[in-house]
Formats: sequence, C-alpha cells, structure tokens
Amino acid sequence: GGWTRLAYLDMSDSTVNCPSGLRLYQSGGVRACGRPVTSSGSCVSVQFPSNGISYSQVCGRVTGYQYSAPDAVGIHHGSNQDNLNSYYVDGVSITRGSPRQHVWTLMAANYEMHSIGTLSCPCATGSTLQVQSFIGDNYFCESGVAGLLEQQLYTSDPLWDGQSCGTLESPCCNVPGIPWFHRDYGNTTTSDYIELRVCGDEGTDNEDTPVGYYEIYVQ
Repeated sequence: GGWTRLAYLDMSDSTVNCPSGLRLYQSGGVRACGRPVTSSGSCVSVQFPSNGISYSQVCGRVTGYQYSAPDAVGIHHGSNQDNLNSYYVDGVSITRGSPRQHVWTLMAANYEMHSIGTLSCPCATGSTLQVQSFIGDNYFCESGVAGLLEQQLYTSDPLWDGQSCGTLESPCCNVPGIPWFHRDYGNTTTSDYIELRVCGDEGTDNEDTPVGYYEIYVQ
C-alpha cells in the first residue's frame, strides 16, 4: 500500500527545465511552463506512466499562473467545448488512460471581481456558467488578478492554491481538500497512465495558464 508519486515538477528550482514540449515563462523570480506560441486554441501534454502500478485512487496538486485573459469554461472559440480530448477549458486538464477519462480540471477565470457571469469561475458568486457533465464537481477554479487585464504573467496570486480568492470568487477557495484534488474509484483498479495538459481555446497572446508546480500520486 501507500501512495506512489508519478509526477513532480518544481520550477522554483532554477536547475529544472520544463517538460518536453512546454514553453518556459519567466517573470521576476517566477518560472512556469505553458503552451508553445500559437495563434489558435491548443493543448500541450505531459504523460506519466504508472509503471505497472495498479491503483484505485489519484491525488495531487497543481499551481499555475494566469497569463492575460483566460475564460475558464466560458466564452468558447471553436467547437470543442464538450470534447475532453481537446481544449474544453482555459486551464489544466488531468486525465487517465486512452480513451481519456476525466480526473480533475483546474480552470483559470478572467478576473476575480468580474460581474459578467460568463467570464467568472463557475463556483463564483453570480456565475451563470455550467461546467461540462464530464467534469461535475471535480474541478478547482481561480483568477490570478483582481481587475482589468494586460498581456502579462500575473505572479502575485498563484492559481488553485486555495488562497487569495477575491470577494465574488471566495466560494472557489472554500472547497474541501483544496489545494489537493482526490479521486477514489472504489473497487475499480487500473494501471492507466496519467496525463496533464495545459489548454486554451484562443492563441497564447490572449491566454495561457503555465504551471509552476505539480505533484500527482496514485494508490
């Protein structure tokens, strides 16, 4: 028994590089890994083999940062809103196996005090957003900036850490377990690989959610 770590990244260690395929962001002392430059929607993927371990639970945590203007699961560009295999979210998607099965989604919303219900987090007060059925309650959502947006990496309020949710967003920080996500599949075991994708449905000049830290365990 016990938990086995499949995935680990800590970009605060200056000797660590981004996983293959991810692009390095540097701002002040913060380093993070996001999507390669693109003018359209995309996901970039890292896979973590289970090395033959059979498991029935997954837990982990991810810390990311907001770049410019992500819209969580709000304004959709293209037809992939309900497609788990594509950019259904502005944020991070964690899945297992092929075909992909949803484990957890970490969404980045536009800005904390947003009163437009389609641009805020689904968990925020006044939000009119519905999450996709395959997500259900298995998500965290946060914005990294209080007010109007510029094309920059917002490093002062890391995402999905359960800290510094603005007034309307405060319900999003008051969810069980945060910053840790946890799925328990009961008697159902699998040795599926775990996959982490950084996704966005618009170009990287408009939005990205690079990750600075993650750790994922199975048991």
